[in-house]
Amino acid sequence: MVDQLTNKDKVVGWRKELWLFIKAQLSAQVASFIDFFSTVFLVKLFFVYYLYATFFGSVIGGIVNCAINYGWVFHAEECKKKHVAFKYFLVWTGSILLNTWGTFVLTEWLTGMPWLNVILGHYIHDLFMLSKVIVSLMVGLFWNFYLQKVFVYRNHNIKEFLRSYLNIKQNENEL
Repeated sequence: MVDQLTNKDKVVGWRKELWLFIKAQLSAQVASFIDFFSTVFLVKLFFVYYLYATFFGSVIGGIVNCAINYGWVFHAEECKKKHVAFKYFLVWTGSILLNTWGTFVLTEWLTGMPWLNVILGHYIHDLFMLSKVIVSLMVGLFWNFYLQKVFVYRNHNIKEFLRSYLNIKQNENEL
């Protein structure tokens, strides 16, 4: 009987995690759409350099993503908004840097391959968009989702953690 309950809890937990991941990806898709639209809008209509447009698109998309995740994805109403905003800002800063510089490095690397430009030139007019898609998918899966799940939208009592950590270190020094 106990084993059946444990197995049922595992299935429910797995489904809950999958649903959380799906909701996070839907939120990321909305934010990415706004990010990409802003980036293309800035590049094509205002002739902004793609690196700056990528940065500004990431900023706009990040604000949208934070708002959706707070209320719908992670249900973080018990977390103080200023704490969430600060932690999101830390993760988001890393995300923007990874997206911006990842897009730059990949675009420059792909542009330096003449044979690739010949092949992809028939299908993709701007290589930076291919780079942006690849980099944003990698950053979204391996950086944003994980850190938002375990850090941003959870209540962490940093002061209590530091107190307990420092007490452990003091006790070790006394021995």
